[in-house]
Amino acid sequence: MTIKFQYKIAFVLALAGFQAATAQKKDENIGTEVVNVVKPYTPTISDAFKVKETPVMEDDDNAQKKEIEYNIFSFPVASTFTPAKGKAAGVKRAKKESLYNNYATLGAGNYGTINAELFVTENLNRNEYVGGMLRHLSSQGGIKDVVLDDKYYDTSLDLTYGNRQKAYSWNADLGYHNQVYNWYGLPLEYQVFTDEYIATIDPQQTYHTFYVGGKVAAEDSFFRDATVQYKRFWDAFNSAENRFYVKPSLDIDVLDEKIKVDFIADYVGGNFEENGLYSAIDYNYFNVGVQPSVLFQRDDLSVQLGAGLFYSMGKLMGESDNKFYVYPQVKASYKVVGDLMIAYAGAEGTLKQNSYADFVEQNHFMMPNLIVAPTDQQYDIYVGLKGKLASNVAYNIRGSYKNEDNRAFFANYNPALVPQPQPDVEVPAYANGNSFGLVYDKMQTVSFFGELKADFSKSVSFGVNGTFSSYSMENLQEAWNLPAIQIGADLDVDITEKWYAGANVFFVGERKDFVAVNNPDFADPLVTETVVTLDSYFDANAHVGYKYSERLTGFLKLNNIASQNYQRWVNYPVQGFQFLVGASYKFNF
Repeated sequence: MTIKFQYKIAFVLALAGFQAATAQKKDENIGTEVVNVVKPYTPTISDAFKVKETPVMEDDDNAQKKEIEYNIFSFPVASTFTPAKGKAAGVKRAKKESLYNNYATLGAGNYGTINAELFVTENLNRNEYVGGMLRHLSSQGGIKDVVLDDKYYDTSLDLTYGNRQKAYSWNADLGYHNQVYNWYGLPLEYQVFTDEYIATIDPQQTYHTFYVGGKVAAEDSFFRDATVQYKRFWDAFNSAENRFYVKPSLDIDVLDEKIKVDFIADYVGGNFEENGLYSAIDYNYFNVGVQPSVLFQRDDLSVQLGAGLFYSMGKLMGESDNKFYVYPQVKASYKVVGDLMIAYAGAEGTLKQNSYADFVEQNHFMMPNLIVAPTDQQYDIYVGLKGKLASNVAYNIRGSYKNEDNRAFFANYNPALVPQPQPDVEVPAYANGNSFGLVYDKMQTVSFFGELKADFSKSVSFGVNGTFSSYSMENLQEAWNLPAIQIGADLDVDITEKWYAGANVFFVGERKDFVAVNNPDFADPLVTETVVTLDSYFDANAHVGYKYSERLTGFLKLNNIASQNYQRWVNYPVQGFQFLVGASYKFNF
């Protein structure tokens, strides 16, 4: 029902009421009347009016925030509560470890062993520093069943000066190294020596090394660094060798790629004087090379493509030997599962410069009459997998195939250098089957390498590795003095803040060499050769130390704990069980 219609009904009813009132005044007795409703009233609801748009508020004052002021009426209240005094909780700080620039170490053990070290360094100013290192290791010998003197001395002094600037840094080095060893490995099992003859042998050999060199490196420059060194090496038999090399390196950024260029200039030259039964030998080789490469990095893939170009100018005993070499130098890696698994592969080769000094560093019992020549490492193709088994356990496995030409091997019996018996000629001390010469051959090597390192905690670390190799020779019977199996493991433990300990063990498999044997009754030939097998050996070593203070630490070292009398080289047994007791002291000037 609409409002308009309601108004009409109300108006009619009001009019009717007014008429009735008027009529009553005229005639109050109007009688009665019956009204019959034929249809009931059915009201309806009309559609509600809907607002079609959002209304606009025109009063800007309604949008402004009213500033409300708070007034606090405070008055004092008496209180009998007294809070307890609190104490701040203390934070335990680790004691800051003091840093010392210098240290001195001294130890002594059985076999008359003395081990001493002294390292000092001092900052001259903010940019300059100097340093020095003095080391000495000696033993008076005493190996069981050895008839010649087997003592040794090894002393070295190294000095350095450095300068660090914001854009570059450089350092200069100077050093001297003195070594005294004895050819004590007489082949008593294969040859007969009288006591009178043994008494005439003076087996001592002395080596001297003098070197001077340096290195310079730059920051934010295409020139990365350069290393230069000159070294002179000589011995007690008038053998002498000079070595000089310079190796600059460049890094050039082109667009998003990095180009690396390594240069090499390496010279070695020396001579062995005629000595008793051996002729004089002289040699010199000058190798120059350039190794450019470009590095591509895309997400998880890294590829370095390069090559090595070398030219060798050599002369051996007056005959020239000039050659040009090209080598692959390719490396690639891919993160298969982040740092958890990284696959890598490569093919690399280079020209290795050999020297008398390097051979002596590997084997102290070399004869001072060698044919020295570089090794052509044609290629080493490898593929591997490395990463983490857990956050504190890392692994690395690799398989490789290597091809080398003119590879040098240590051999006790060198047919090219065996002296011919001559009357009234003194036999040198090293010409009694107690020294090693060099033989060269082409060799292919298939090897597998595995390594596992774990840091169980901040106090315990462990590592183990192994290499398994198979050799194929072109001319030689065997890869002389190369083992097929090498395994090593080490463990370091910080027991407490004061005590620490560690151990390492290694296993070396069988090696083969060949020796000269005297024929009975001076039959012809007087000397023949025979192949010998050196037994595999296991060596265990341990150490323990006590930090008496920040400066002073005592230690005990145990070597060859199982006291195995194994031979590292044929006829050269090593010392048995060894111990060394000493202390190390740190200090500042």
